[in-house]
Amino acid sequence: MFIQTESTPNPATLKFLPGQTVLDLGTADFPSAEAAAKSPLARRIFAVGGVSGVFFGADFVTVTKAEAVEWDHVKPAILGAIMEHYQSGAATIDGESTGGGHKEHTGEDGDIVRQIKELLDTRVRPAVAQDGGDITFHGFDRGVVYLHMQGACAGCPSSTLTLKMGIENLLRHYIPEVLEVRPVAA
Repeated sequence: MFIQTESTPNPATLKFLPGQTVLDLGTADFPSAEAAAKSPLARRIFAVGGVSGVFFGADFVTVTKAEAVEWDHVKPAILGAIMEHYQSGAATIDGESTGGGHKEHTGEDGDIVRQIKELLDTRVRPAVAQDGGDITFHGFDRGVVYLHMQGACAGCPSSTLTLKMGIENLLRHYIPEVLEVRPVAA
């Protein structure tokens, strides 16, 4: 098994490509070892030590390291953990229930929210997945779109620029009711 690695715009996060499906549907975010309880793969990666976050996409795993840790010290052990997991035949997530979707929105803004979600799914999320992350819709209130950033996008130095210059401009161009985009925590 050969696992490729790619850098991401976030220097604390690397993208690992095992050459196999990681998740059949959606994404999964594990911001802590405690959150990884339902995932044998995420538990193995957190067991390496020095890992502060794990994120799964369809065909990739992004790992965020702790600030005091160097990639040279943890990358080989993370590669080993991923390889051991796939050789074990265990599921990526017990019960395979993944999130990664947009939050539901009810109210009079339903048509606007539908347009926002469609633009996010067709224009934004594929590009963000290339960088090892995901962005999901969290809410819309009085012209403000609230988005949740995950994986390599969470804590990335360029995430504010991505939100303001990229996503906000895109949404405002197509949907005049959108005035601003703001990030939210989980």
